[in-house]
Amino acid sequence: MKFFNRWKKRSFEEKMDDLNQTVLTENNIKNPKQVEQYVVERLEQMIDITQEIEEEKSEYRTVTSYLNDIQKLEDLPEPEKKKIADVAQNVVQLNSARNSFLNSEKKLTDAQFAQLEQEEKAMPEAIKRLSSNELYQDTIKKDMKYLEREKSRWLLHREYLMHQQKSLKNLLYIILAVVAAVAVTLITLQFGFKVDTYYAWMILIFVMAVAVCADYLKMLHNDSEIKLAERSANKAILLLNKVKFKYVNITNAIDYACEKYHVRRASELNQLWQYYMDAVREREKYQRTNEDLEYFNSRLVRALNQYQLYDAQVWITQAAALIDPKEMVEVKHGLILRRQKLRDRIEYNVTEMKNQREEALKLSVKAGNMKPQIDEIINAIDRLMETM
Repeated sequence: MKFFNRWKKRSFEEKMDDLNQTVLTENNIKNPKQVEQYVVERLEQMIDITQEIEEEKSEYRTVTSYLNDIQKLEDLPEPEKKKIADVAQNVVQLNSARNSFLNSEKKLTDAQFAQLEQEEKAMPEAIKRLSSNELYQDTIKKDMKYLEREKSRWLLHREYLMHQQKSLKNLLYIILAVVAAVAVTLITLQFGFKVDTYYAWMILIFVMAVAVCADYLKMLHNDSEIKLAERSANKAILLLNKVKFKYVNITNAIDYACEKYHVRRASELNQLWQYYMDAVREREKYQRTNEDLEYFNSRLVRALNQYQLYDAQVWITQAAALIDPKEMVEVKHGLILRRQKLRDRIEYNVTEMKNQREEALKLSVKAGNMKPQIDEIINAIDRLMETM
């Protein structure tokens, strides 16, 4: 037994190396040590096979118990079947609702949801304020455009009047030059040629007075208009500066809010808020669904426990089979296939066990001092097989 225990403690690689080295030939079958090692390896395989058979038989009994449970359920009277089906229907529907929530596409990231949840109370006012700020920003933009046009209009009007003033001054000089030339001509005619120029002088003086007065009055009017244009342009510039200051402030407020909530405008923030409210409602619905599902799962298990089933708990995940006979047939068919495969594996392992046992017994007589221990192990395995 001590030798066998040492063998059990060895690594898988060491065992495989020894198996490769201990293929008995006619020469080494005469060597008791070689025979001992070969027989011990057969015993090791028998123990492994025994463990496999034990696990397979345990699973076989479990599968058989599940099939017996199905038979019990199928043999129930129709009224009792209907009671169980009604509870199972609730379980199926609640599971479907929960799966729909879990598989639904998330419109908010976890970070967005956490931020909105943290500021839930302030969000309606924040959306309202951002929307109001955007409207106010649009109004200020319109005012800025209007004031820009007014400023440009008055500055252009002033430039036009300034240019006109220069033209009027030049016209005045031309009038005076013409009057001087005509006066020199009249003087020459009057004193050089003794021509009567009285009426000519009257006309000249009258024309000169009218032209100079008209030009001077126009220049005075233009001076007033220039001053008005300057005052109006300055007023427009002053108002424009005030409006620009308001625009900068309101834009900074909007940019801060958009940066804070990772949006570009109030409509996006409002959309996120709607998504958040929907998510909250869905989570509350999910919570209620879980509570209802837990309740109906317990009801279903209690209802099934009345019939002394092997495992009533398993029907929580197979509730659809309690409603639809086709689903029950599928479950039953799957269990039958599992049981058949287990039976085949058990039969194969039992056959392999017998082969290993026969070989070990045949060679144990040549194992020398190890024969009593080998016989003891084989008998122990036989007793174990009888109890399985």
